[in-house]
Amino acid sequence: MISLFNIPNYVINTSVFSNKINDNCVGEFEHKFASYVGAKYACGISSATNAIFLTFLNKKQEISVPSMIPPVVINSLVNAGNKIRFKDDVSWVGDSYILHKFKNYKVIDSAQKVSKDQFLKEANDEDLMIFSFYPTKPVGSLDGGMIVSNDKNKIDWFKKAVMNGMGYEKNSWDRKVYFPGWKMYLSSYQAFIANKNLDKLMGKQKRLSDIRNKYNNELCYSNTSDHLYRINVKERINFIQNLKINKISTGIHYSASHKIDAYKEYLVGEPHMPITESEELTTVSIPFHENLTNDEVTYIIKCCKETGKLCK
Repeated sequence: MISLFNIPNYVINTSVFSNKINDNCVGEFEHKFASYVGAKYACGISSATNAIFLTFLNKKQEISVPSMIPPVVINSLVNAGNKIRFKDDVSWVGDSYILHKFKNYKVIDSAQKVSKDQFLKEANDEDLMIFSFYPTKPVGSLDGGMIVSNDKNKIDWFKKAVMNGMGYEKNSWDRKVYFPGWKMYLSSYQAFIANKNLDKLMGKQKRLSDIRNKYNNELCYSNTSDHLYRINVKERINFIQNLKINKISTGIHYSASHKIDAYKEYLVGEPHMPITESEELTTVSIPFHENLTNDEVTYIIKCCKETGKLCK
């Protein structure tokens, strides 16, 4: 079966790596990642959704989000005490996007994108940018995430918040408790693996660019994402079943969240989503990762053309 994503099996021999996997591992990776995306400061965290939760905690805002978004994002926003207004936008999928604009800064959700000097290009000094290290993401690990900014005060607060509200003194019994925080820090194992995968990112992106260009040329699309390759097809159920018969995995990114009953009490406004509802019925993700061979890419294209009617 040709897999949709490349998810490596990680085996860590702690007796071999014990001198590398330690508290310094996280701090060194934070500095390295911030430098890579062009930011001054970074805070590692256990997941990108936890980063969203802390960023919007007790803000009591009305947050406009695309309906075609992973429910975990909405869960983080409502659990942090906010209301949701859905918008009819599907253009963000596979890219970074502005999740919310506060009075003096904005929050950019970049869970599906990591690129060199990205913060410099997309953000201002006071902004926050959130990244994900979920195994299928551009820089994968055993989950995890990163919050970056050029605003030291914001990052200092996050560093305390994810460490149970405590400081970073070496001895735990010496740590001052600044406020009741959370156990949401990035573990040294997560940081160690993400660090290795960051080193491989440029090579990975070059291979993905080659695959994406071939898909775009043959399937007549203009996709740009390094995370997903989505197409639109008529008779999607038959298309997915036929690709499965041909040993090709598929996915759907994403379903429409405005239809989920569990969110009704948190909604503002009555959703009207013609673009989203049309996209939801036709979107399919096909295999897109750096380990695909040229023969596999050619085979996937052939099966897509033969199996279903593509919506241009």
